[in-house]
Amino acid sequence: MSSTPSASPASKTISERVLALAGLVQALAQVRRIADTGQANAAVLGTALDSVFRIDASSLAQVYGGVEALRPGLVLLRDYFVRETKDEQLPRLALAVMQLERRFVRDHDMAQRVQAGILAQSGAAERLGSGHPDVLAGLGGLYAETLSHLRPRVLVQGNPHYLGQASVVAEVRAVLLAAVRSAVLWRQLGGSLWDFLLRRRDMIAALNRYLD
Repeated sequence: MSSTPSASPASKTISERVLALAGLVQALAQVRRIADTGQANAAVLGTALDSVFRIDASSLAQVYGGVEALRPGLVLLRDYFVRETKDEQLPRLALAVMQLERRFVRDHDMAQRVQAGILAQSGAAERLGSGHPDVLAGLGGLYAETLSHLRPRVLVQGNPHYLGQASVVAEVRAVLLAAVRSAVLWRQLGGSLWDFLLRRRDMIAALNRYLD
């Protein structure tokens, strides 16, 4: 459920930031799942990967295919705010991605390379689906050639059996790219780490509106 039409511009901005954060944590939860089990939830994976290619979406919600597609991330985010997070590594991973996003957007050459790489994969994603192995390999390779060179690196822990497989590593990197996309959107909407201290109550209210 979205915010009401009478909501103030400030509350709408907070609501949009919450959606971007939900996209971020939802993607990273899949990163954790893939690293631990070698498998992703296909629908949730599709939401994350599709968001990479929706550059000209008509609204923030449409970047993710609608608010309902972000429900798992919204639940994860609310669990974090009410201190019921079951995966203690997830907040640390989210913070690492937010720090990576800061370095990424300051590197204009890299940002252009990533944009060009995404556009180069968009035809295959439209034809085969964003979760197709060829697309995952392309996006994973793009992440490896660009964002993985920024420091400090985002370190993903998981089952060594799966993290030793090239296809799993490519999938993890592709979803990390989607997580960075959400982090960029969050920052473009005015998001900062101060939100977690100064706007916590507003963010919880926005989460409750979406989930209730």
